[in-house]
Amino acid sequence: MTTTAVHPVDEKLPTGRLAALGLQHVLVMYAGAVAVPLIVGRALQLTPEQVALLISADLFCCGIVTLIQSLGFGRHFGIKLPVMMGVTFAAVGPMVAFANAQPGVDGARAIFGAIIGAGVLAILIAPMMSRLLRFFPPVVTGTIIAIIGISLMRVGVGWAMGGPAHLAQSVDVPKLVAMVDGAKEAAAAAGTELKRLPGPIPMVDNPSYGALDNLAIAAAVLVLILLLVKYTRGFVANISVLLGIVFGCVIAIALGKMHFDKVAKAHWFDVVTPFAFGMPTFDVVMILTMTLVMIVVMIESTGMFLALADITGKKIGQPELAAGLRTDGLGTVIGGVFNTFPYTSFSQNVGLVGVTGVRSRWVTVAAGVIMVGLGMLPKMAAFVESIPTFVLGGAGLVMFGMVAATGIRILSTVDYKHNRHNLYIVALSIGFGLIPLVAPRWTQQMAHGLHPLLESGILLTAIAAVTLNLYFNGAKGDTAGAIEAAKTAEAH
Repeated sequence: MTTTAVHPVDEKLPTGRLAALGLQHVLVMYAGAVAVPLIVGRALQLTPEQVALLISADLFCCGIVTLIQSLGFGRHFGIKLPVMMGVTFAAVGPMVAFANAQPGVDGARAIFGAIIGAGVLAILIAPMMSRLLRFFPPVVTGTIIAIIGISLMRVGVGWAMGGPAHLAQSVDVPKLVAMVDGAKEAAAAAGTELKRLPGPIPMVDNPSYGALDNLAIAAAVLVLILLLVKYTRGFVANISVLLGIVFGCVIAIALGKMHFDKVAKAHWFDVVTPFAFGMPTFDVVMILTMTLVMIVVMIESTGMFLALADITGKKIGQPELAAGLRTDGLGTVIGGVFNTFPYTSFSQNVGLVGVTGVRSRWVTVAAGVIMVGLGMLPKMAAFVESIPTFVLGGAGLVMFGMVAATGIRILSTVDYKHNRHNLYIVALSIGFGLIPLVAPRWTQQMAHGLHPLLESGILLTAIAAVTLNLYFNGAKGDTAGAIEAAKTAEAH
């Protein structure tokens, strides 16, 4: 009698060990998972309760999509490898641009509609992604990931300072009133009309912006993360950002800067419901914009899946790869329905599989169950929403800076010596990506419908890099190089 050997990927471990290893995966991805709803929710100017809802929905959908990816859902969905799914940072730039153009609940509904539409299109084009790889060689992928990090650094710095740059000053109303009254009197005495103020609008500094005590806490979080990264190994090093945030919260609580009123009011248990903000609205430009993001996400996912196949020793073919990429699209549709954002595989968890040597997909199944449970604990979401932004600032500099550094690392593999055109691709693509950062109102003379597309530096970079690469290098791209670049990507 012979028994069929079970591949390590399909091995079912004891329940206690599964739970412990699953929790390990959850802790590694937690800080990155909650960052996106915090960024987008605050950009939309939602209430703290609504931001907490976004966090709960995010954790809940992380779990659901992880279960689909790891367990499989029919023949067409799920790569059946130990994959943790989470919200991608690549979509943050466009979503913040959407939020700035249309804040509030209406803006949230428009974002969710764009996400659902992009997810459907991603499901349809998933089988064709292998043909698109040649359009994303390292010079394109590296540039896009670098600008994702650079764009997000603005968020990290804003967190450390206590808010976006425009909050640094406010109008000095008494001085402005006095200036207007004085100008009116002078104009009346001269027998003329008042057409302009005699000087710039008087401003007053915001005392809470860049407050030194808050900056000190952000710096303490950053220092602790750096100490953990240098002097620890394995699991502790992998959760250094999360431990840094916890450390910052302890300091903030001790100094009376973190309060739990909203946590006390939140329910212990609640079910995440679809369309909690109302029925989504669908805009063609926004859907196409998010679809471009999904193409970039799926290129990166291809690398992640191939890297994970190497680590686990489980061969995957075109059908398995297509099933994994379809799940990116399905997860994104689920995200839009349940009030959250686009999903992709988390690279730090792929690294954790290599570090621990545990290849069983049932570990990520356990992690998915834990994430679903966390998503149904509103008090947990309220606690995360209560974390002061300056605490997140120290961690944000690390998380987002590492994204930019990864892009630079990929660009270091590009051949500039024998192909000087690559220099122009990088230079111009980054230049286009910086336009919305240095000139936020550069689209004010253009059609309003184009603003969400043109106000995202990430999308401008993606379009410029792909177009310039086609112009200089043609369509015969280096598919192998594109796969290696995607394997290196850690933009999530």
